[in-house]
Amino acid sequence: MPLFKLKPSFLINSCRVFAIIGCIQAIFGAFLIKQFNKKQKNPVCDLKDYAGVTILKPLYGHEPLLEEALSSFCDQDYPKIQIIFGVQNANDPAIKVVQELRKRYPTKDIDLVIDPTIHGTNLKVSNLINMAARAKHEILIISDSDVHAPNRNFIQNMIACFSNKKVGLVTSLYAGLPASMRIIQRLAAAHINYIFLPGVLIARYLGRQDCLGASSAIKREVLQQIGGLESLLNHVADDAILGQLVRKQGLHITLAPNIVKTTVYDSDMKFLYQHELRWNRTIKNLEPLGFTFSFLQLPLFWASLSLLFNPFRYFSWVFFGLCWGIKGISCRIINRKLHLEHCSIFSLLPFRDWLSAIIMMNSFRGKHVNWRGKIMKIRNDLR
Repeated sequence: MPLFKLKPSFLINSCRVFAIIGCIQAIFGAFLIKQFNKKQKNPVCDLKDYAGVTILKPLYGHEPLLEEALSSFCDQDYPKIQIIFGVQNANDPAIKVVQELRKRYPTKDIDLVIDPTIHGTNLKVSNLINMAARAKHEILIISDSDVHAPNRNFIQNMIACFSNKKVGLVTSLYAGLPASMRIIQRLAAAHINYIFLPGVLIARYLGRQDCLGASSAIKREVLQQIGGLESLLNHVADDAILGQLVRKQGLHITLAPNIVKTTVYDSDMKFLYQHELRWNRTIKNLEPLGFTFSFLQLPLFWASLSLLFNPFRYFSWVFFGLCWGIKGISCRIINRKLHLEHCSIFSLLPFRDWLSAIIMMNSFRGKHVNWRGKIMKIRNDLR
């Protein structure tokens, strides 16, 4: 039925139904985040029984809060740990940060790999391959440079998940930590905290097992079984592909007991738009049906649409206000769980939903993404 032939009442009621579904999702997602790890006791084992761990940290430039993020891994209370930082440019400013960390933690096994070798189109994976050649231990943790470990037992709790022999990969949920109190960075963090994170937990509740890119642990033998890091070289969503390959081995992907934070440092609206467009186009190619249904995670977009279709009725304003309040409550619950109360953007929640909707709609209009200044085209197989 053509859109222009639809009755206004049908459009209004449809938008309201979608808004109600979005509100239910928002509250349910916030509940899942609040309850995450609440009843689960972190595994307690003798650290002497734990396997050695090598953490691979690919670096690129001096990002905001970089030293704080990297030092949170140097502070880990774990006996057999090696940390390898890798850059592909001898003039990368991140090298100075690593040198400072070596001075601060002289007893830690910290290595730095400077290697410009390019193995494929995914430069991050090329960097990881260069670093992995120096790895000493049985378990590898691949962790982005902007990840902040939540506590000193993060690695211990993560590795303890391998006590279940069916687990092939341990991955971490992550929240957005604004590098400053700038509105643009709080808006960007809101996408991660109020849309992405609840969506991941709802998908997990429904049975999905995805690998998330912030921090993931895998045993060497499993990595070799799936073809090594080389199997990820030409994929833009290397973390998602890693998870798929592990699942094909009949192994499970489990969530680490702790939620990490990633630094959000979007400098302006253009940066935010390009960043989220790359995310959305990647997810669209990875899971097109799920991506399409994710529009239902935007209750204030649908509620405001119903208001625009019928702005002169009192109920339209009441309905919009109720949806806004419900979304605000869910965001407050999430902020308290993540200890990010200072990052609230209650007054901007409708704008955030509209911004997400616009970027999501534009995700269907092309396959090109901007990744660190390079324009790439994503194929249907995520290459």
